[in-house]
Amino acid sequence: MKTSLIAFSFICFTFTTELLIGLTIAAAPEPVLDTSGQKLRTGVNYYILPVLRGKSGGLTVESTGNKSCPPNVVQAKLEVWNGTPVTFTPYNAKDGVILTSTDLNIKSFPIKSPCGPSFVWKLQKELTGVWFLVTGGVEGNPGADTIVNWFKIEKAGKDYVLSFCPSVCKCNTLCRELGIYIDGKDKHLALSDKVPSFKVMFKRAEGWNM
Repeated sequence: MKTSLIAFSFICFTFTTELLIGLTIAAAPEPVLDTSGQKLRTGVNYYILPVLRGKSGGLTVESTGNKSCPPNVVQAKLEVWNGTPVTFTPYNAKDGVILTSTDLNIKSFPIKSPCGPSFVWKLQKELTGVWFLVTGGVEGNPGADTIVNWFKIEKAGKDYVLSFCPSVCKCNTLCRELGIYIDGKDKHLALSDKVPSFKVMFKRAEGWNM
């Protein structure tokens, strides 16, 4: 708990003024749609894929650099790979439908890892002004103690972006859309003013069961 509070304080007070103070005022929440036009739902596995396909694929989790734990959320190196499926657990979901601009936890499908049982995404500071997305977060229990575990899906024209802009508590925190930070051979999903927003789409992962 102490670690979460420290992380929250760091996020609140050490962002530079170059970071966005808030995202553009969002429209009313609406259902998030997958690549087949169906509404995203809780308890269903999805791949998070880049809108602009190039040299890399969907988002996955793996150990990077010279450390094994916790696994980082990165973009798969091969374009043909969809990545690792995830589930979305909103703070408050109506009829199991995932809505835009809604606080939610993101959890990757379990993989073989010595790093512990949690595959819930969270923010972790890695470099000055750069926070990587890693696993090991807490699912549920919204509040200041778990602030680094909450994300949102926002509309970006016809596409979507992931953002860190938690509203699960009356906390003074900043907002930022997530982007891809390149560190050597690894492409990290990250929170930073050094990277542009990463536009994504969601594809249902058929045949995967949690």
